[in-house]
Amino acid sequence: MRFGALEAGGTKMVCAIGDETGKILDRVSIPTETPERTMPKLLEYFRDREIDALGIGCFGPVDLNPSSETWGYITTTSKLSWINYDICGCFRENLKVPIGFDTDVNGSMLGEATWGCAKGLDTAIYITVGTGVGVGVLAGGRLLHGMQHPEGGHMLLARRADDAYEGKCPYHGTCLEGLAAGPAIEARWGEKAERLADRPEVWELEAYYLAYAITNYIMILSPQRIILGGGVMHQEQLMPQVRAKVKEMLGGYIQTKELSDMDSCIICPSLNDNQGILGALKLGIDAKTAADKQKNL
Repeated sequence: MRFGALEAGGTKMVCAIGDETGKILDRVSIPTETPERTMPKLLEYFRDREIDALGIGCFGPVDLNPSSETWGYITTTSKLSWINYDICGCFRENLKVPIGFDTDVNGSMLGEATWGCAKGLDTAIYITVGTGVGVGVLAGGRLLHGMQHPEGGHMLLARRADDAYEGKCPYHGTCLEGLAAGPAIEARWGEKAERLADRPEVWELEAYYLAYAITNYIMILSPQRIILGGGVMHQEQLMPQVRAKVKEMLGGYIQTKELSDMDSCIICPSLNDNQGILGALKLGIDAKTAADKQKNL
């Protein structure tokens, strides 16, 4: 069988064709512009590929409630031209195949849970730290949705006493994204993150805020593994500092075999930056399975 996969990001749309084993057969990248400019290119890519289903991991917020009239919509996104856009409806109408839909970061979590470093785990989280901060949650072996989906990147944090920066997030100021995403790093220090590699104070503060949030996630979700991806995490000096600060912030309160080995508990992605597109592929596979079961009822 052949499945379509779409990793719909705020900067680019990665389209791929794959099979049920996780093998990627073809892939293209298309810039994210307005729906009027972008959607025809996406439809053109998938239309003649004879796919059995399409999985979409999408920037958000999005509506994931299957009983909602706006299921499959992008909702209150900061990309203004995509607000309240029925992305799933457009594909369903034009491709006539089952559609699987979730957030982009939940997609990355699903990719790692299916084929990567979270395979076989009951509970794990995937955090992407880049232009924004997103958190995908696997809980009880399933992606966590609830009333919408986790927005862990907007967890409110108290600023460290010596940090006067007011935060970049237009909604919350000093949430994790507002304090630690790439644009916040640039605004606070006056340079893009990749140009600050030799500034230890930059990464010591970044590690502090990431560890602060991760400690909260540990207390609330009790994950067996925490996966940190995204462009900011390409700074190799950052991960050891995050691990050390999480250990310090936990203060010895939680004693588990996972936390006794921080190098195995807090880790980088394992799928060579393919976790997002592979997660979208699995969403498509699952949508096809669900559609077949429905037919047989």
